[in-house]
Amino acid sequence: MKKNGFTNAVIVKELGIKNVSQIKTWMRWERKGESYRFDQPVGKQYSYGKGPENQDELEAEPKKNKHLQMQIEILKKYIKLERS
Repeated sequence: MKKNGFTNAVIVKELGIKNVSQIKTWMRWERKGESYRFDQPVGKQYSYGKGPENQDELEAEPKKNKHLQMQIEILKKYIKLERS
C-alpha cells in the first residue's frame, strides 16, 4: 500500500521493521482507536487485569516515556524520508 508517496517496502526498510504485516497491524490499531496496544510489550499477551490500565503510575511512567521516545525517532525518520 502506498501512503504519502511511501510504499510499505520503503517504510519497512527505513524504519527497520521486520515485515509489512506489522505496519498493517499498527494501522488497524490506529483506525480502531486501540492506541493502548502500542504500550504492550513485544511478544507478550496481557492476562486479565494485568494490562497497562491496571499498572500503578510509577510502573507505567517509564513505559510511556519509552513509547514517546520511539514515536519521536520514527517521526524523525519519516521527516528525513519526506525531505529526500
